[in-house]
Amino acid sequence: KKELQARENARIGVVMGRIFSLDSPLFTFLSKVADLILLNILTVICCLPIITVGASMTALHYVVLKMVRDEESYIVRSFFKSFKQNFKQATIIWLILLLVGAVLIGDIIILNFSTIRFSNWIRVALFTVIVIVLLATMHVFPVLSRFDNTIKNTFKNSFFMGILTFPKTILMLICWIAPLVIAAFIVQATPIVFMLGISAPAYLCAMLYNKTFK
Repeated sequence: KKELQARENARIGVVMGRIFSLDSPLFTFLSKVADLILLNILTVICCLPIITVGASMTALHYVVLKMVRDEESYIVRSFFKSFKQNFKQATIIWLILLLVGAVLIGDIIILNFSTIRFSNWIRVALFTVIVIVLLATMHVFPVLSRFDNTIKNTFKNSFFMGILTFPKTILMLICWIAPLVIAAFIVQATPIVFMLGISAPAYLCAMLYNKTFK
């Protein structure tokens, strides 16, 4: 009995060693989650000045793509490297998006709450513009994080990627909307959304556009 017990303990020890070894799938997964939590905190803090949102999102996508490709080394160092390198262009792009977004939101408010009756074609035209803007912006910060180009060409390349990989673009949009929906309907999930609500969707999006970028 002692010999059988010893063999069983040895077998359990081997199994547990494999599970908790540095190369085990469990440890790799937990390490990835820890990196994403750290990245989420960095992004939130760097987005707080509002004007730095563009540079923060660009740095976020730079790091998550490296993670998807198993190229990541130092999360913090890589984040701030991209943040500094792309700050000027990312800030200009972000301000452009803010302006466009404000105009579109203003148009939506006018159409829905104005006493003036507008034709249906105006609503269709506005919806079309919103779709075009989404297609042009879903890839804009990922593209900026990886490719050196002018702001005009960054928008253009993002738009073409959005069209050519339309199903993936829709999935990317869903990835970004999902945390908001989860937080709104499942209150218990709020802490998880707070820790991973930005970095996790970005990581999933990087898995989608990784092949496109290659």
